[in-house]
This record gives sequence, C-alpha cells and structure tokens, in this order.
Amino acid sequence: MQPVDFSHGLYGRLRQQAGNDWQDYVAHPFIQQLALGTLPERAFRRYLTQDYLFLIHFARAYALLVSKLRTLPEMRAATASLNAIVAELPLHLAYCESWGMSEAQMMSEAEAAETMNYTRYVLDIGHSGDALDLLVALLPCVAGYAEIGLRLLHDPGTLLEGSPYASWIRNYGDADYLNGVRAALDLLESVARQRGAESRFSELSEIFVTATRLESAFWQMGLNAATPT
Repeated sequence: MQPVDFSHGLYGRLRQQAGNDWQDYVAHPFIQQLALGTLPERAFRRYLTQDYLFLIHFARAYALLVSKLRTLPEMRAATASLNAIVAELPLHLAYCESWGMSEAQMMSEAEAAETMNYTRYVLDIGHSGDALDLLVALLPCVAGYAEIGLRLLHDPGTLLEGSPYASWIRNYGDADYLNGVRAALDLLESVARQRGAESRFSELSEIFVTATRLESAFWQMGLNAATPT
C-alpha cells in the first residue's frame, strides 16, 4: 500500500506552517497516554461521547462542502467522504457500546464547550468562506488522525497487545481510512489550484492553525475528565 505523504502540496505547507501547534496536536499527552495504555478510561469515555456528537456536525460540514463545489468529480469525492462519515457513525456507536455506552446515553450528553467551539468554527468557515476555506478547516481532523494513527502503529513503544485502545489505534491506520485521506488531500489540491490558494496562503494558514488548536483542545477536554472538579 502506497504511504500517505503528509508533506506534499498545500496541505504539507499548511502543516509545516502550523509548527508547534501541529506537534502539540499530534503528540498531545492524551495521545501519548493512549499509546502507552495508561490513559484513564474516564478520559477515553468522555472523548468517545463527544466524538460521536462531533461526527454529526462534521457530516453537516461535508454536506455543506458538497454544495460549494463546482464540478461533478469534486462533488463525488466530497460525497464519498460524507458517506464515509455517515457510515462511520454506526461503527462508532458499536465501538462505544463495547465500552458500555448506548446511543441514547451519548445523545443525551450535553455538547462540551470544546465540541461546540470546534464544530461551529468549521461550519462558520464553511458558511462565510468558499470550498477551499472549508476544506482547509476540515483537513486537520481528516489527515491529522491518519498521521496520529500511523505514528502510533509504527512506534515500537506503542502498546497494542492487551491494550483497551488497540482497536482505536488500528482504525486510523486502516487501508480504507487511508484511501479516504488520500482522496481528501487530492481534492484539496484540485480546489486549491482553482481557487487561488497561493495568493490566499496567509488566510488559509490562519484557518488551519485555528482548527489545529481546536483539535488539541478536544484532546485536552478528554484528558480533563480524568480529574474530577
């Protein structure tokens, strides 16, 4: 299987420009503890619940993206991503049920401030900007999770045998998921050429960095749940 090149094209430049913010996201203490199998289950359960609520709004953002694209191939690519997210919800639910959490329980949970801040930011970018703005806001999640998953899978220090988090780690190195990430990166490059990304790089970088910081805050939200207030 061909590896994903995270350093390529506009995405690679945005990722590099994000600097320490990007490293804070992909190597967050939540991820480090998850890799070692030491993450408190309370933190992971909080993350899982909020991630389920997050995915619902993420699907809305991709539906908005479809409406902002101009060509049928691009619309097909974005629709495939939307369908993958919608299809992921039952899988996510089944995984959560293995942790003893039902859909009714998760849907009754209030959205955390971090969930609202992140998802509404992405949707606001989508409503106020164009398809390129929205794609740049979406990619830290889409491609970032792939980078995290592959890092953990290739790190000899990652505990997989006997870890309650092993299936979560493997999911983001899965071939189908990585194929979806490649398609999203290709779509970004296509839209970037059409929408004058070079002249807009500074503004696009600001969107990317903000979404990256909101990703880190989402990890921290989960980690904070391990420390009762």
